[in-house]
Amino acid sequence: MSDTSARDLDSSPTSAGSAARRKTGNGRERASKPKPDLFFNRELSWLDFNARVLAEASNPVNPLLERLKFLAIFSNNLDEFFMIHVPGMWDRDEEEAALPSNQSSIQANLKAIKQKVEPMLEIQHRCFDEILSQLTAYGVRLLKHTELSDAQKTALASYFDREVFPVLTPLAVDPGHPFPYISNLSLSLAVVVHDPRTGRQRFARVKVPARTVLPRLVPIPGEKWHFILLEEVIAAHIGRLFTGMEVTACYPFRLTRDADLELAEEAADDLLEMIEEELAKRRFGEIVRLEIAKSVPDVMRQTILGELKEVSENEVFYIEGPLNMADFFGLVGLNIPELHDPPFAPGIPAVLKQSEDIFAAIRQGDILLHHPYQAFQSVADFFRSAAEDPHVLAIKHTLYRTSGDSPILEALIAAADAGKQVACVVELKSRFDEENNITWAKQLEKSGVHVVYGLIGLKTHCKVTLVVRREEDGLRRYVHVGTGNYNPKTAAVYTDVGILTCNPAFGEDATDLFNFLTGYAHQEKYRKFLVAPVTLRRKLEALVVRETDLHTPEKPGRILATMNALVDPTLIKLLYAASEKGVQIDLIIRGMCCLKPGVPGLSENIRVMSIVGRFLEHSRIFYFRNGGDEEVYIGSADWMTRNLDRRVEVVVPVTDRSILRNLHDNVLCVLLKDNCQAWDLQPDGKYIRRHPLPGHHRNSTQEALLETLTS
Repeated sequence: MSDTSARDLDSSPTSAGSAARRKTGNGRERASKPKPDLFFNRELSWLDFNARVLAEASNPVNPLLERLKFLAIFSNNLDEFFMIHVPGMWDRDEEEAALPSNQSSIQANLKAIKQKVEPMLEIQHRCFDEILSQLTAYGVRLLKHTELSDAQKTALASYFDREVFPVLTPLAVDPGHPFPYISNLSLSLAVVVHDPRTGRQRFARVKVPARTVLPRLVPIPGEKWHFILLEEVIAAHIGRLFTGMEVTACYPFRLTRDADLELAEEAADDLLEMIEEELAKRRFGEIVRLEIAKSVPDVMRQTILGELKEVSENEVFYIEGPLNMADFFGLVGLNIPELHDPPFAPGIPAVLKQSEDIFAAIRQGDILLHHPYQAFQSVADFFRSAAEDPHVLAIKHTLYRTSGDSPILEALIAAADAGKQVACVVELKSRFDEENNITWAKQLEKSGVHVVYGLIGLKTHCKVTLVVRREEDGLRRYVHVGTGNYNPKTAAVYTDVGILTCNPAFGEDATDLFNFLTGYAHQEKYRKFLVAPVTLRRKLEALVVRETDLHTPEKPGRILATMNALVDPTLIKLLYAASEKGVQIDLIIRGMCCLKPGVPGLSENIRVMSIVGRFLEHSRIFYFRNGGDEEVYIGSADWMTRNLDRRVEVVVPVTDRSILRNLHDNVLCVLLKDNCQAWDLQPDGKYIRRHPLPGHHRNSTQEALLETLTS
């Protein structure tokens, strides 16, 4: 789900020249690839995840507006899939993708994608109709222009003349007017007009203004929750744009383009300036999808396809119902309490409740934070206290994604204003948050914060904050390490964990990490931190191998892990080897999973499940039994090649035994027992939803944690 949700579901980056490779099928020499039969296709696996999101929209157990929310998330996820994942097929390392590099295989993959997406679109349409039908009982209606009263039509005609007509631009298509360039995700109307003077048919395109210009869902005057789509309003008055002509047809269509940035970072004099320039090009990437109304006649369809010469049939999707259902997020916020999930008040760890001094509370012992069940406000308070405390000398922070009104960044600005040393590593390449991060970077710099943009060729994805405080016995370092972004908005809907600590080894490692990020340090060793691309891969592989080696019938091996995606071939092969030895492995993978579980002789001791529910499962927690000396790690990295080799990630061991026990018993084991939102991955790639057996209780992980952790 996007975060929107699914903004942590991106694929490995494409590079300059991808368009040329797509057309010719040529590519750079690849490393030897693993056998494809060992792995599920990653694109199809990602689509399976989105199918589980769609299942939540279809689930009558969910309140109506929550079902509509899942429908909008599904649509938004598909947009991102086609903008990022599909273009990435042409330029991804084969070692990660497990795909042949020739062009015919790419086309076969596109065909398989289309075959999987088309039935999902039909389900989406049926689900949308069902939700709309049931919403009428609550006074919510989406109307056609033909369903309006004369008075309402008159009022909308006035609205069209006053607000809509002035911003529309009809674009003719003829020898004197070439087919217009259509930007990414723009909704258009294909219009056929008849010239009564010549008797000829003409084709034109009218762009439907984006929702940042005009609302897609236009309120109908005189009705509280009645709406009409903006394109319906335009279509009803389309003749106003073509004076003296007869409009004979009008159909919506929409293009999706390759939206991944193509960055040659090594050649950049100014990374911020280069990314600003590349962002301006994002709307003009290569076409990867054409959505068109299913009702479009063949002649019109052929006209559009003829003008968009580079679009193949595998990239065309015929849509019944409205295009771009992500815009229906606009209805999700309607104030009808019974159509929403019950509200809840996030809890606060007892030690923080009992202490007015957050630093004194941390000195008592490490503190586990579990969002959204526990308030992200505790993290914000950590920053606010650091900014206000006169004993705090320095704050260092990594920023990957945040909100437009971040209390954390406001605290950093306040700290800089107070004369403290403040440094912020801003990741400008955080996909679809680039503009927001650029805005914050400039504001932070103006306020005296030392801003750096990370390392050339690597994304800084880790979630680490360091606070240096002078105390009676000398300087003490306080650290926050988390699995999720420092974003108060997504923290309300993403499940993540974090730890507040003043463990000296963590403080020293955090200091070394920031020296690595902001200076020229070649840091190759850390005390506790596992840092990608330096030590994380090697350590994770060693942990799996160790669990395999320690396994005996008397002391059986055990691996438990929850993460967003499992794609890395090397780690998957090591898990297969552990399974063959007899190690029992349970993996809770929300999204993409290329590992095949339950295959005799390969992975019969591996089980994979996915949980999709009210909150987006986002935590990365890794448990190893280690012969009885249990270890748990948390951090920012999924088990994907990009995370281990091409990003700066931080994973840390949980050194407090009570927190370790809590994460194992009350998080991982609770997740495994879920029989409401859980889906089991089968050896053939299908997911089967769990249901409570007759006579058994419902076990919903998210409901259980809401009961135990909230106030």
